[in-house]
Amino acid sequence: MANHVDLENKLVTPDRIAELALDNPALLQELLAGVSPQSQKSTRRENCSQALIFMAETWPEPLLPHWDYFVQLFKSSNGFSKYVAIYVIASLTKAAPEHFNSTLEDYFMLLNDESVMVASHAALNAAKIALACPSQKAEIIRRLLLVDQTHHNLNHLSLVKAYVVEALDALYPTALNQSEIMGFVKAQNECQSPKTKKLVKAFLKKYP
Repeated sequence: MANHVDLENKLVTPDRIAELALDNPALLQELLAGVSPQSQKSTRRENCSQALIFMAETWPEPLLPHWDYFVQLFKSSNGFSKYVAIYVIASLTKAAPEHFNSTLEDYFMLLNDESVMVASHAALNAAKIALACPSQKAEIIRRLLLVDQTHHNLNHLSLVKAYVVEALDALYPTALNQSEIMGFVKAQNECQSPKTKKLVKAFLKKYP
């Protein structure tokens, strides 16, 4: 097995990089550094990002000791670093749900992030976290329903709400406050985003 992986080679697949990093601590450290907020070559950042997301979903154990590192990325100024951290933490929560208890506040600050991409994917992955962490499910739903209290302007908020509706769709069947969720979703019929309206229509057809 080769000890060196060229992280700037577009032909190296993320799953292969992740597999090699399982037995290569130096490579794992390279991957972690490759998603840091500091300036990175785009191919390196993309390879590192995709490999870590794949590893978190497939082999989460090696990344659990680095939980705090990813939480710190939530607070960085780099939207791409935050994006990776969202997906990694969501997957790691499935492996160690108790870890999320101390992370909830930091995570949901992302709903108010200046980046629509970050806020949207934080909303979407909240469903995955809630399903993995039942003790926090009610609170996670509550936070999603409060999305109107974020700072986003109307256009950006309407886009974020598409991901909120998608998350609520996954949580609705076992939610205790279905009437509150339904009221929120129906209110989005007036949303400016065509994507949000489409998801609302699908939600209401699924849960008449």
